[in-house]
Amino acid sequence: MADGIKGWARLIRATRVSYQGLGWAIRQEEAFRIEAAIAALLAPLALWLGRGGVQKAMLLMSLMAVLITELLNTGLEVAIDRIGPERHVLSGRAKDLGSAAVHLSLLQVPLVWGLVLLG
Repeated sequence: MADGIKGWARLIRATRVSYQGLGWAIRQEEAFRIEAAIAALLAPLALWLGRGGVQKAMLLMSLMAVLITELLNTGLEVAIDRIGPERHVLSGRAKDLGSAAVHLSLLQVPLVWGLVLLG
């Protein structure tokens, strides 16, 4: 640990910077805002439709997976953009792969919901 912060102070700081990142994503990333709004609408439905804790958790976690993947993709894009504005095939490929991960996470929502609710 380079900064010397340990224990509860480290946990508190980590929580604070996590919320700063989440706030930045909400303010700056339209895709995240849209996905978060959809998740906020579907979460109560998941709690209502799920039969038992496992089903409710599966429905909720499918929504959370989208948000988590979007945050990771945004982090990847920000890091690549920090390197420089010039186009590079590997930078483009990395961004495309991040986008593909978000797309797959979006596809798994109706799959999970369908299997849980219709299965």
